[in-house]
Amino acid sequence: MAHSLSAKKRVRQNIKRRARNRARKELIKDQTRVYLAALAGNDLAKAETELRKTVSRLDKVSAKHTIHKNTAARKRSRLTLKLNALKAAKAAPAKAASGS
Repeated sequence: MAHSLSAKKRVRQNIKRRARNRARKELIKDQTRVYLAALAGNDLAKAETELRKTVSRLDKVSAKHTIHKNTAARKRSRLTLKLNALKAAKAAPAKAASGS
């Protein structure tokens, strides 16, 4: 247990920061779930808007140093790849049907 005033203050600060960081990370997870649900529903328009929201949330959280900027970039890249794969899958049958 902390005895000095500065150590007690540090404990208080750590508790606040931990709560704030956990809340921010939970917001990212929630927004990512909404985006992935839109992808699973094959709704391109909704998925694109949710991707923008998710990317924005990732950028804001990484700007506050809750997550590392490269972690945010990696997540952004992987989520974008999933959307691009869905777009390609929707475009491929259309090309195959018109090409034959």
